[in-house]
Amino acid sequence: MQRRIAFVSLLALALFGASAAAVSAQDQSFLTPLTYSVSVYFNKLMGIIAGDWQGYGQLFTFLQDEWFATLFLAVIIVVPLVFLLHYLIVGAKHFDHDGEQILFFSKYARIVHFVAALSFSLLVITGLLVIFGAFFGGGIFIRSARYLHIISAVVFVVPGLLMFFLWVRDMLPQLHDIKWMFIVGGYLSKKKKPVPAGKFNAGQKMYFWFATVGGGVMAYTGYVLWGFGAQLDTVRIYAMIHNFLGMGIVAFYLTHVYMSVFAIAGSLESMKTGYKPKEEVDILHSRYNY
Repeated sequence: MQRRIAFVSLLALALFGASAAAVSAQDQSFLTPLTYSVSVYFNKLMGIIAGDWQGYGQLFTFLQDEWFATLFLAVIIVVPLVFLLHYLIVGAKHFDHDGEQILFFSKYARIVHFVAALSFSLLVITGLLVIFGAFFGGGIFIRSARYLHIISAVVFVVPGLLMFFLWVRDMLPQLHDIKWMFIVGGYLSKKKKPVPAGKFNAGQKMYFWFATVGGGVMAYTGYVLWGFGAQLDTVRIYAMIHNFLGMGIVAFYLTHVYMSVFAIAGSLESMKTGYKPKEEVDILHSRYNY
């Protein structure tokens, strides 16, 4: 029962983290990373967060010991498994790539997307390596993953902002997005019927907001986690937000990868050349005016 109460409490914290961060913290200052090597700093960081059982220390320790790795593991197993079943039962949608082509993405958009996709992919992979660091035995491999995680986060900021301003208007919710979600974009059927979507469908829009705004929250909470002047309780709260938001981002990332590589045959070509088959646009983006 106590575990359930703690878990529900954490969900509430994840939803209201911005408000919770204002809660009075202890007077204890946080570590300064420049004083230590990465490995020593990380060990001291975890010891300080988990060692103090006042404030949010007990809740964080409970989640760190028994839930975070388990939930991340569930995400990276269940989501691909669901898509494997989809691929085996429904299969990929095929469109005529030899017919008329529609220019869908400019060269500038493709370059921005490529840099964002590369850095974001590294963020997801290295983040998971850190989560499961004990499984891989720690050491230089995991320390390198932490360094690369930070570098990838810094790199992602630029294309992330450019991508946000490039597509934010097209990513705003519209009424037809509700219908798209009810029919899951037509992906549960082998038939190729026009679905209600503009340049981007409801699924792509949700991923966009997770990757851009959610990525911004991840960047800020990650900045705090590395000890830049925050109080102890604030760090605990941000660590929990970082982990729970990270689970959602990983789930959407895996979905995006499946849709781009497997669910629509030849879909990756559109981000290489900028063109989509007219048949694909008319079916999957029926409200897009080209």
